[in-house]
Amino acid sequence: MFAALFAALAFSMTAVVPAHADETNTDKYQYIFSGNVKYNDKPLDAVKITVSGGGYSADVLTDEKGQWKVGVPDKKKYDITLDESTLPKGVIVTEGNTIEAEFGLTNNKTVNFFLGEGVRQTVSFFDQFVSRVMSGLNFGLMLALASIGLTLVFGTTGIANFAHAEMVTFGALMALTFGVVLSWPLWIAFPLAVVLTGALGWAQDVGLWKPLRIKGLSTVQLMIVSIGLSLGLRYIFQYFYGGKTYQLPDSGSTKITLLGPIALSATDMVSMAISIVVLVGVAYWLQKTKTGKATRAIADNATLASASGIDVDRVVRFVWIFGSALAGLSGILWAYFRPGIKWDMGWQILLLIFAAVVLGGLGTAYGALVGSIIVGLLVELSTLWIPSDLKYVGAFVVLIVVLLFRPQGLLGRRERIG
Repeated sequence: MFAALFAALAFSMTAVVPAHADETNTDKYQYIFSGNVKYNDKPLDAVKITVSGGGYSADVLTDEKGQWKVGVPDKKKYDITLDESTLPKGVIVTEGNTIEAEFGLTNNKTVNFFLGEGVRQTVSFFDQFVSRVMSGLNFGLMLALASIGLTLVFGTTGIANFAHAEMVTFGALMALTFGVVLSWPLWIAFPLAVVLTGALGWAQDVGLWKPLRIKGLSTVQLMIVSIGLSLGLRYIFQYFYGGKTYQLPDSGSTKITLLGPIALSATDMVSMAISIVVLVGVAYWLQKTKTGKATRAIADNATLASASGIDVDRVVRFVWIFGSALAGLSGILWAYFRPGIKWDMGWQILLLIFAAVVLGGLGTAYGALVGSIIVGLLVELSTLWIPSDLKYVGAFVVLIVVLLFRPQGLLGRRERIG
């Protein structure tokens, strides 16, 4: 019941109305891109323009005068893309449908496209589908790292930790600090960022969660504390790093065609390889190691595990460190997938992380993996039919449907708490 209620709340929070007018976000941001879309001096209406860059994306349709405006959060370079499928038949963009634009001395920038007659090159639905599947798998594997960390904490402590999002952000910010600000080699900066995120998880358990567990706070009270901790950490990040979007090295690497419509950048391939190796390692740890087996035992029945001689506090401490480290690694990979690092980047995918955990089964690591893959695929494939502004909604629709028929999630058990 709680899971279904949470999923409904998440759906309502994520349902964003797409822009179907001549301007969007102009009242929210002071930096404005604008333009006119005309062919032979005739305005073209309902032409879709997409502005993207640094993790930000917004769509807008031209009005009856062919005009459009889009507000953006930062004064930096953006890609302005005209969707040729929304042009009249026989009209194409003659000099490329994507223009890289940035602001000069003012806060306004006009971007216009050159149109002409010609045969439009289209990508088949199958090619788009395959491309989206690969992107969804990449996203799902990255999401699984954070989801497994969250579900391990929930399984051993019962805490729905909303501050887990800030572990994702912290990992990316530490990678930025050491890899960009201090210019350390990435092979040192990234592992160090993961280690420091694990250390932050240890500090949280020592300084906050264990004392609260000893006092006997309920799971609802602990959840409220985690929400407060999430807010506090998020604005600490904003205080030190500001509201800008930062990039890690090689975040815009060129895609390489591997087989047919499958094209991945070197960064994408490395990201997927790291995710797979780490997930296989997590599975081995859970199945074969003494600590992993103890973690599963505590998730099933903490009282019985303690009576069997398992040091529950020690295992829980390790889970906080391990789960936070996984979230930190996920944050680094998420910074490349977005791309970009921002003070609230973890919060932007927190509901998807919860959706993956609930969909797979609360407290089950393998369920979180399955749920993450499903969510990742749904998010990316949904853009074939719905506007990108609404791509997160489809995942929550499926989540709600699954919970109506299987409240314990896909791999959960009815007797499991949650």
